[in-house]
Amino acid sequence: MADLLDRWRAAARDAGATDPAGLTDTGQQLLRRWREPHRHYHTVDHLTAVLDVVDAYAGLAGRPDLVRLAAWCHDAIYDPRASGDANERDSAELADRLLVGLGLPAGAVTEVHRLVLLTAGHAVATDDGDGALLCDADLAVLATSPPVYDRYAAAIRREYAHVPDPDFRVGRARVLSGLLALPALFRLPPLAGRWERPARANLHRELTALTGPAPRPTSGPA
Repeated sequence: MADLLDRWRAAARDAGATDPAGLTDTGQQLLRRWREPHRHYHTVDHLTAVLDVVDAYAGLAGRPDLVRLAAWCHDAIYDPRASGDANERDSAELADRLLVGLGLPAGAVTEVHRLVLLTAGHAVATDDGDGALLCDADLAVLATSPPVYDRYAAAIRREYAHVPDPDFRVGRARVLSGLLALPALFRLPPLAGRWERPARANLHRELTALTGPAPRPTSGPA
């Protein structure tokens, strides 16, 4: 956690935070949220993975410091029972409160708010390099190897354990279909060239499994 806190403090300072004394407390507050027990995919591991992509391709962003702050905040509030884009809207509002409290300039706070909201649908304008970097980093898991992707999908199912299987299959299929309907899953050329095809293959594979016949329950070992 110490390394993550260092990364948080560096991003906030680069973005213009004027309350250095509050940086650690705010970072720890965010980490507590990312470590909530109901999370199985939207965890500190996901946060770290997003930050790693942002750092690796920071040269493609106009304000990578703000992209990093948006990464920290984008799933800071995560309630699997929430509807629509409520989590993203609540996370954006939390970002406002935290960043204003740290003394960030109003323009920086507004931009982080905008970036967090983009992660609700991952629809990014062609000239939005910062939004592209955040959304590409957020969706990077889609392009992982099939075993890693399957662990991601299983973790999502555990987060929605309260949803009956037939309803989950319908809802998850809707999410996957929405992603597949995007003109491109990844916008930054270096990432699109490597990740678009494997990501779409994973999504199609999961969608096929969800929309096929449901597995029959068994009464016991054969």
